[in-house]
Amino acid sequence: MMEEAAVWEDLANIPAEPPIMRDLCIKCERPMVVCWCPALPPIKLQPRSNIILLQHPAEEKRCLRTAPMLKLGLAENKCLIFKGKKFPQPKHSNLEDMLNQPNTILLYPSKSAIDIRELKNDCSSYNLVLIDGTWPQAKAIYASSPILHTIKQVKLLTSNVSNYIIRTQPTEGCLSTLETAAEALSQLEQDPVYSEQLVQPLHMLCKYQLENGAVTHQSKEFLLKTKTYPKLIGKRLSKLLRSTNECGNS
Repeated sequence: MMEEAAVWEDLANIPAEPPIMRDLCIKCERPMVVCWCPALPPIKLQPRSNIILLQHPAEEKRCLRTAPMLKLGLAENKCLIFKGKKFPQPKHSNLEDMLNQPNTILLYPSKSAIDIRELKNDCSSYNLVLIDGTWPQAKAIYASSPILHTIKQVKLLTSNVSNYIIRTQPTEGCLSTLETAAEALSQLEQDPVYSEQLVQPLHMLCKYQLENGAVTHQSKEFLLKTKTYPKLIGKRLSKLLRSTNECGNS
């Protein structure tokens, strides 16, 4: 009986009101202390082309994401985000029409993909489609979305190294969604302002995380080469690394 009474006493001491939550930024919806909005472009950027993000549902659950930085850095409706594991779906308003437009291109490293810089004089503007997720998730979305196979595919050739150093990348050349879109826009628009300004919130985020206990993450490729990867390598990663090395040696 005494133990039961103690339990009821503990329950009685639970505050009736929920705990006070930290103030959130109304733009990025992050706690004010870790808000990266001050690093957004001073004036929202207005490219001729549009970004269409096909986002895996798991990506939305990550606390450290770059897609919101891209959306907030560009003018309204210049970055459209659709969520799902295959596309299009009935809930994706107007997506099918956009994917079928002749100026729509898909950034995907297939064998038929051409250098994005070769498109500069083809159209005045593009609908640039990016798949937002891990590499296995991106491959799964591509495989389950036949409409993507009919879109002209382009690849991004750059020597840039990701500044997203608080998240492990699969290979040395992988960029975050934000960095990929920023570099692609700079090449399409022939204007470095996109690669310079859009990534500043990412720099601010990483700087804060590193100053508060986060550590720099090397790519899985680097860890494997230096034999410091903490777990067994899977077949998918092994295949990806082999294909990356073959491309680098060609």
